[in-house]
Amino acid sequence: MTKKFILNADGVGMSKAVNRGVLEAYEAGFLKSISLTANGKYFDEAVKTILPKCSDLGVGIHLNITSGKSLCTDLTTLTDSESDFNNTYLKLLFNAYNPKNKDFFPQLEREFRRQIETVMSKTKVDHIDSNMHIHAIPAIFDLVCKLAKEYQINQVRTHFERIYFIPEIYKNMNFVFYKNFLKKLFLNFCSVINENTIHKHELKTNDYILGIAYNGRMESLAISYGIKGLKYDNITVEAFIHPCRYEEGTIDNYFDEYMIARNKKLADIIKRLGYDITNYTEKNENTP
Repeated sequence: MTKKFILNADGVGMSKAVNRGVLEAYEAGFLKSISLTANGKYFDEAVKTILPKCSDLGVGIHLNITSGKSLCTDLTTLTDSESDFNNTYLKLLFNAYNPKNKDFFPQLEREFRRQIETVMSKTKVDHIDSNMHIHAIPAIFDLVCKLAKEYQINQVRTHFERIYFIPEIYKNMNFVFYKNFLKKLFLNFCSVINENTIHKHELKTNDYILGIAYNGRMESLAISYGIKGLKYDNITVEAFIHPCRYEEGTIDNYFDEYMIARNKKLADIIKRLGYDITNYTEKNENTP
């Protein structure tokens, strides 16, 4: 019987506050996995300050085509004239299934390759995920799996989140939760399709994810109640957070998510439920 729990910090390299939060969460908590954003403004800082001090972190690639500048030039379908990404989720969904936009996938592949190679030039990589979960779109997911296989990265995130609720009613009765709930239903639908793509490319993925329904309002309760409802053996559960350490001038304050990774009571709950707290490198090394 093996039950694995992976707490992953998404979007590392996008801000100083996130980089600092990751480092502190690693040193004083149970964070064992991160995803680097190759086009993040503070990617180089993350490589220089986090990786040398956290040698046993599992590191993934956080594909990003929704914010910041592209690493490739002349991506007319994906960026504006200043090479800034100008994509919304709906725009990407439309372009992925628009047969008239023949430049979309060639340009997308070129940018994905550059981002993958940029991260792999700095460290060993054990998984792929993406900003705003854009790689969950099935047509894009197939491309990402193709690239993962080519670059020998055998783990790609999928997004099936079991329906559950935190008991405090006010945390579920708000516009953000309703919006996230609709997103969850869409991503669950995509995951059913994407599971077949995972098998086609002979890759691995997580069985469940935590962090979609309460995205933007993640806290320890969202993880503890979510994982208590998964009464199965031989599963891998991934929870994604943005452990942003508050600093003056920080726009997005994900302080509650920063505190998740430092919550020793939560870590004890997860262990008592029979889970090994790990990362994808350790998981794959210890799984036949």
